[in-house]
Amino acid sequence: MLKRFIPIGLVVLSLFTFHFSLFAADIVCVGKATQVVSGTDTTFVFKDEIHLKCTSGPIDWYSVDGTWSALNIDEIYPGEGCYTANGHRFCCQLYKGIDDLDLSIETNCTGSILHVKGDVSSRAHTYSLSYNTLAWNTEAWADSLVTDSGKLSSTIYLQPLYDSTTVTLCYDEQIRAALDLDTACVSLIVPFDSIKAVKMQLTSLATTRGAEGEKSNEKNRPTSQDLITGSEYSGPLEVAFYSNPTPAAQFYYWAIYKSTDLIVTRNDRDIRYTFSEPGSYRVVSKVNNPICASDSMEVTVTVSESFLAVPNVFTPNGDGKNDEFRVAYRSLAQFHCWVYNRWGKLVYEWDDPAKGWDGTINGRPAAEGAYFYVIRALGTDAPKNAKYSAKAAYNKKKLNADESVIGVYQMSGDINLLRGKRN
Repeated sequence: MLKRFIPIGLVVLSLFTFHFSLFAADIVCVGKATQVVSGTDTTFVFKDEIHLKCTSGPIDWYSVDGTWSALNIDEIYPGEGCYTANGHRFCCQLYKGIDDLDLSIETNCTGSILHVKGDVSSRAHTYSLSYNTLAWNTEAWADSLVTDSGKLSSTIYLQPLYDSTTVTLCYDEQIRAALDLDTACVSLIVPFDSIKAVKMQLTSLATTRGAEGEKSNEKNRPTSQDLITGSEYSGPLEVAFYSNPTPAAQFYYWAIYKSTDLIVTRNDRDIRYTFSEPGSYRVVSKVNNPICASDSMEVTVTVSESFLAVPNVFTPNGDGKNDEFRVAYRSLAQFHCWVYNRWGKLVYEWDDPAKGWDGTINGRPAAEGAYFYVIRALGTDAPKNAKYSAKAAYNKKKLNADESVIGVYQMSGDINLLRGKRN
């Protein structure tokens, strides 16, 4: 026998194949029946016929509505209704299924309505219901089983349906199982072309640059292809945004705001955008179709102001600590560094701030001692017309005069190469 659960408001207490005691009056039922408690009412549901007996001998039987009374009778075969015997009230009924039970569904944007056709109002039939909706599982939409139960009526409200599914309704499961009747269920396939509701889940993925080790000297950039969560990041920052719509979506809308100013709108399902300037941005997305619109979702991206700091010593001894001459930086749009020996000869240069000098010259370890560096860099917050020369000559003069201009870096100084001992 299939027993899923006991519906709310209905409790099937027990099955009595031949006799069961009724309260304190020694009244028993003869035949297959089950006792049902629904709220404050107790009803005995019989499979074949209503047949009651008092084991203590003849007693008075009364119908609750007063249409008949019987005196000093051991057994009776009353019809359906409620009765009293020795002051105890009880109700009896024959079990009747539902002929021609049929389902239809009305789908809409915020929920769906299941219409049940059949004789569901004359008796306290109960139902259990199952169907699938969609739920986000951190990576994709997946089927999510929904179950429901209660007193059967001609209208049952469902959650929004986002994809085709099968709705299965079973009725009177506990009672039918107790009376040794087969499970009675009916199913309805909801086709995709009837689905109207839409939903989305905005996700984002930052584009990283360089290998993990190369990024270790950059501040506030995701170390892998992380989801953007509104933290403060180094720029320029390229981010892919995904709407992740449910299947019924047809139209897409994106808006990117810097502070309160609208700077970008798009109508693609997914977009990619590079945040080149410092500031706080709101990325808003929504999806819809000709009938339904989803709630909009948004994510915040904050790009930090530029930053550049240079060490005064590095120790290329292979111990994995401070083995390269690297700057610490954040939100740089352009960068170039030149390194000279004590005689003014260029020994190394590079233009990726995530990288650095490993302390070799033409593949051979450079001598310990002081070297001189010249750095030119522009932050993402530099003036739009700011430039720096692609070449820099060896010059012992400090070149930090333009640091008063935000985002413009002209730096020079000594970097000491010390090998020391490897631990």
